[in-house]
Amino acid sequence: MKPEDIQELVKRLVERELEGIIPSSRPIPIGVSARHVHLSGEHLEILFGKGYELRKLRDLSQPGQFAAEETVTLVGPKGVIEKVRILGPLRKRTQVELAKTDAIKLGVDPPVRDSGDLDGTPGIIIVGPKGAVTLEEGVIIAKRHIHMTPQDAREFQVQDRDIVRVICGNERKVIFDEVLIRVSENYALDFHLDTDEANAAGVKTGDTGILLKYRGEVKVPEKRYIQKRLITEKDVREAEKKGYTIILTKGTIITPLARELASRLGILEIR
Repeated sequence: MKPEDIQELVKRLVERELEGIIPSSRPIPIGVSARHVHLSGEHLEILFGKGYELRKLRDLSQPGQFAAEETVTLVGPKGVIEKVRILGPLRKRTQVELAKTDAIKLGVDPPVRDSGDLDGTPGIIIVGPKGAVTLEEGVIIAKRHIHMTPQDAREFQVQDRDIVRVICGNERKVIFDEVLIRVSENYALDFHLDTDEANAAGVKTGDTGILLKYRGEVKVPEKRYIQKRLITEKDVREAEKKGYTIILTKGTIITPLARELASRLGILEIR
């Protein structure tokens, strides 16, 4: 096949694919995440001294999350990066999140992982003003993801742990594949990219992206149900959090508050 024939074939295939894209009507705000560290309480005291507490610099997009005034130095086999911001609050395990460019400079090869999935990841040395920690594992490149509430998930017709695509950028538009959906009533809608990804698309914090679906894909997730003998308000809130539907059948007892809440949330089905 001649080069010009190959180009024409690729063009037709791309056009056919793009014709099937169904964009969401609501834009998603973008949050660009630079390299940072989440510390455990034990490691905080080693690095900054016994009894030390993080000082808040500013709030982040997710409720309860903040950037601390404190920074640390990361030391890898091939390089050093200073003034790496600590994010709070403290966690059970220390986690270092890098962009691929950072990892190359440090000489480490972290996998792309969801936050908290640290088993089998490489380690690094973290240096603070009072001491140093040799982290055996905990360095990752964060999997690109969207935080959203259960209400957002219903609007976008997605569920927790779904994988979607997002298009963003202006002169250098990029379609990001393998975007993880994370749903919680404690989240705020935000599409998180690292600095490498953001630079590739020419976007910054505060810009927006559009969630994409493709014709032929299932647009409404298969319903998952909760069916119990007694349904309380607590059951309804748990169902909302997980994206489940409450089923009422003959003989099911539901408290008045639970019925009112489930009806208001649109997750009540009577059979």
